[in-house]
Amino acid sequence: MTNRHKKLGISDDEVLNIYKTMLLARKIDERMWLLNRAGKIPFVISCQGQEAAQVGASYALNRNTDYVAPYYRDLGVVLSFGMTAKEVMLSAFAKAEDPNSGGRQMPGHFGQKKNRILSGSSPVTTQVPHAVGVALAARIEKKDLVSFVTLGEGSSNQGDFHEGLNFAGVHKLPVITMVENNQYAISVPFDKQVASENVSIRAKSYGMVGVTIDGNDPLAIYEAVHEARNRAIEGEGGTLIEAVSYRLTAHSSDDDDRYREKHEVDEAKKSDSLVTFGNYLKEENLLSSNLEIEINNELDSVVNEATDYAENAPYAEPEDALKYVYEE
Repeated sequence: MTNRHKKLGISDDEVLNIYKTMLLARKIDERMWLLNRAGKIPFVISCQGQEAAQVGASYALNRNTDYVAPYYRDLGVVLSFGMTAKEVMLSAFAKAEDPNSGGRQMPGHFGQKKNRILSGSSPVTTQVPHAVGVALAARIEKKDLVSFVTLGEGSSNQGDFHEGLNFAGVHKLPVITMVENNQYAISVPFDKQVASENVSIRAKSYGMVGVTIDGNDPLAIYEAVHEARNRAIEGEGGTLIEAVSYRLTAHSSDDDDRYREKHEVDEAKKSDSLVTFGNYLKEENLLSSNLEIEINNELDSVVNEATDYAENAPYAEPEDALKYVYEE
């Protein structure tokens, strides 16, 4: 009997790489929390609980041609598209070598031209019209690529969401929008944010396909994004995907998280994708105990090396603040 990932055209090696990328994102995130609490980095805004959607979606794209416009939690997306642990840590420590902003921006403001990661800004949802613009450019230049944009469900209530998706729908642009519904917009629960039964139902208003998927299942997300990409390349327009998961940490390192009960978080941890997907790989005899230990040791070394390098790297010179502002 063919297993799930083989049915989707994913090899054993690739499905293990999906798991490893998810785990690397988690380990970097956990390290950043420790560094923040030790007073070494100023801020953390976490990906924990959303790695499956981020990495599963990224592996369904063409990571050599497609463009991504990630939101601030999308550590799994940027790692999948080629950003390294060292580069992420340089950003966390705000060092001169930070590829995202040269140490100017807060963590989570991703941007890397060589890997086609669009630069993000602090106002939420601004990345949606940017991604739609990339899709329009691809259409004009007759390039065989798609634009992939992510956001939280709270951001789906901003004006840029409607404007971007409406334009994409009217022009049948090759853009995939994935709303990572982690149940909370900072402290506001889903039922106090959205009047409709879900977010994906809004797709009908934009003349595009809308689906709601288990965001803890990277293979289900892979399938949905793969199908969406095929439709986009065939000229059938965009797709709105809602990946439902749960935010396992506070909104950020500056949030005391008192608006939800501990038992709610503990219950959600039972569906943690790193546990459930790891169990799937074990059931398929792809993740033995020895291999699991080996992967953890390997990734621990990567995170340790990245942390040490970034902590000891130089800060930008004060006069560098004026670089890349105007003509450069």
